[in-house]
Parts: sequence; C-alpha cells; structure tokens
Amino acid sequence: MFPISYNIVLGSQSPRRKELLKLAGFDFRVLDIDYKETFPEQTHSISTIPVYLAEQKALHAKGLGEKDLLITADTLVFLDDKILGKPEDIDEAYEMLNSLSGKMHEVITGVCLKYDTRIELLSDTSKVYFKEMDASEINYYIKHYDVLDKAGAYGAQDWMGLVGIEKIEGSYFNVMGLPVHKVYEAIKRLKN
Repeated sequence: MFPISYNIVLGSQSPRRKELLKLAGFDFRVLDIDYKETFPEQTHSISTIPVYLAEQKALHAKGLGEKDLLITADTLVFLDDKILGKPEDIDEAYEMLNSLSGKMHEVITGVCLKYDTRIELLSDTSKVYFKEMDASEINYYIKHYDVLDKAGAYGAQDWMGLVGIEKIEGSYFNVMGLPVHKVYEAIKRLKN
C-alpha cells in the first residue's frame, strides 16, 4: 500500500463498504453521519443523484480532524428512469424484485472524498441483468435474507446475486456499493 499522510474515515455503516475498504488494504475508522437522504428532484438528473447524496453526507459529517480524509457514498438502483432505493417494507421489497425480474437495470454509486477544504466527487455505473424470477424465488429470498438495507432490495454478494444475476457490465464492486478501483485512484491522487 502506498504511504498516506492522513487518516481515512468511512462515513457509512454499510457492512459491504467496510468489507471492500478492508479488502483493498485500507486502515480506516467508521463515522456515523446523521443525514436524511433527500434531494430536490427538479434540479438533478437521476444519474447525478447518488453523487449529490454522497456529497451531502460528507457536508453533514461532524467530528473530523484536520488529517482526516472522509469517504462517503450512496448507491441507487435505476430501472427505466425510476429510482429503487432501500425498500420501506417487505411488500415494497417484493415489488422491487418483481420489477427487476428478467430485465436490465443500472446501479450507480456516487462517492465523495473530503479532505480539509478539498472535495472530489466521482461515480460509477454498472448494468445488471436479472433472470426471470418466479414468486417462490422472490419470496424465498425475502424470507431468508435482509432485503431492507439494500438499494433495489438485493445484494449482488448473496443468494440473489448468485442465482438471479445473469451478467454484469461494469464493476461488480460498484454493485456491492463502492467502486473501489475509482476510490483507490482518487486516494492516490489526494496523497500528493
């Protein structure tokens, strides 16, 4: 790992983002950020919403030191220009998964890196192709996996990813919630 002169702080409670940063070899601490994810729809195209939300999370962070590099992110699923965030309940999760069945959707993750007064924004888009799923498969998934904490009500790294995803165009790790390859390069740029 390249030497860095700051402390990395992950502004996310996502277990997947924590796992990905660890796998990439980063030492970091986790910061809980109190921010309700809202956006002014009329001023944003849907593809820019994840970046906007990631930046807002960074701007609402408290308790950072002058040597801290904050990483925040937001991942959303888009199907036919409709946003599929985290479902509110099991019924909404079923509807989301049923709507994704047999179709291609996009997963966009926006990332904000904030160091002192510097902010770098980036995003990544992956296309995910789902097989046709019947009601019993969707119900099995909902019963046995946590669907309420994931955009689009599924995780690429669990049962649904294993049996439901036919192919991905783009970064698999972006679908998990963090385009690690882009974050790594951005951190390298910031170290200078």
